[in-house]
Amino acid sequence: MSESLGGRLAAIVGERNIQAGDAIDERYRTDMLRKYKAHPAFLVKPGSTEEVSAIIKLAAAEDVPVTAIGGLTGLVGGAMSADGGIGLSLERMNRITEIDTLSMTMTVEAGCILQVAHEEAEAKGALLPLDLGARGSAMIGGVIGTNAGGVRVLRWGMMRDMVIGLEAVLADGTIVSSLTKMLKDNAGYNWKHLLIGSEGTLGVVTRAVLRLRPLPTSRQTALIATETFEKAIAALRRLEVVLSGRLSSFELIWGESYAAITGAQSSQRPPPLALGYGFYAVIEAMGGDEETDAAQFERALGALMEDGVLDDAVIARSERDRQAIWAVREDQGPILRALMPFSSYDVSIGIGEMPAFIAVARANLLRAYPEAAVLVYGHAGDGNLHVVASIGRLDPDIQRAFDTAVFDAVRDFGGSIAAEHGVGLSRARYLPWTRSESELRLMRTLKDAIDPKDILNRGKVLDAL
Repeated sequence: MSESLGGRLAAIVGERNIQAGDAIDERYRTDMLRKYKAHPAFLVKPGSTEEVSAIIKLAAAEDVPVTAIGGLTGLVGGAMSADGGIGLSLERMNRITEIDTLSMTMTVEAGCILQVAHEEAEAKGALLPLDLGARGSAMIGGVIGTNAGGVRVLRWGMMRDMVIGLEAVLADGTIVSSLTKMLKDNAGYNWKHLLIGSEGTLGVVTRAVLRLRPLPTSRQTALIATETFEKAIAALRRLEVVLSGRLSSFELIWGESYAAITGAQSSQRPPPLALGYGFYAVIEAMGGDEETDAAQFERALGALMEDGVLDDAVIARSERDRQAIWAVREDQGPILRALMPFSSYDVSIGIGEMPAFIAVARANLLRAYPEAAVLVYGHAGDGNLHVVASIGRLDPDIQRAFDTAVFDAVRDFGGSIAAEHGVGLSRARYLPWTRSESELRLMRTLKDAIDPKDILNRGKVLDAL
């Protein structure tokens, strides 16, 4: 790549906002799981949508691929820059330009950290519902690009349900902008939904108008245990009704995984509930009347205990208790460090078929590697399961065997290989296992029409097929 291109990029973003070659910081070149190593020619940090447009116009003219980079918390290599291409970090575009408490919207740039958006919304008495473990580093553009879900999908939906307006830059540098606050707009094609979840392959999101909700003033958290999967789901359905729509989270953990996770955390905290049950679930309800809501929550769990639906439960009585309960689901660091290197999957399966799916996937994994450790947990209310597999080492052959074991089961049960993390690099070859030939042709037609030179996030999603 010519030095003149670097000079022209520097003229757009300024000399201090560009890095080249080996001088590019390591964190922009390595994915979070350290499975991929990128070798971009340039790393640029634009400060505005207009600068993003100018960069992409220049890249298109030179036929140089551009990869948008957010918080780099993805697990499938989706933000790894193409070799010899341009890494486009949006970290400077981190402003929240408006919080409108009448419309209940937030207008925010793509580089804003999710937790910052949470805090600013809450300071205005509003809630941005999307929440996930990487909240402290994930950026708004990234969670839009992957259509992230997280722990509150059960009540408020995925990121797609929170994006009202969108601004993006297309593969030729064209800026498309509809930063509307309208909830209803059926005037023609709703192009924003094409970009949400496209992993930066159809456009680079630069700004968004997000839907906020009134900030709940009460929160009730508990950890429940049941002997069977059917009883766990029965508890979920009862709570959805009895709590009158306040149930926001139902995070299911298989019993063996609960034992492994809490065992790895034992030096920091004891397990909130005894070991030995088949299934555990972190549940949380959010409302507007602390005293009334807490009493209703306790009555609901008490009734489930009396009816034999629950076998055990503990309710958080303090913020410390609440954090200890959520740590079972969110503090994965100790167990994942013990399992490294590992392979992680997020798949979607019909809720009723989850136990059978896990039985088949586990059998497949153990058939390939009898010594494999397997963790299973997920957002049971929306059919999203996370599977982690490890044998203490990982090479391409082991990775392929793990992938085949899990995705064979996904295909057998008519599920999806990517529930919320995206396809990226690591899942692309398995896309035909979850999408039909006609769907793949349609995806390719859309990509070719919008990005005929394959400028945006080259090598991802469809390009490995």
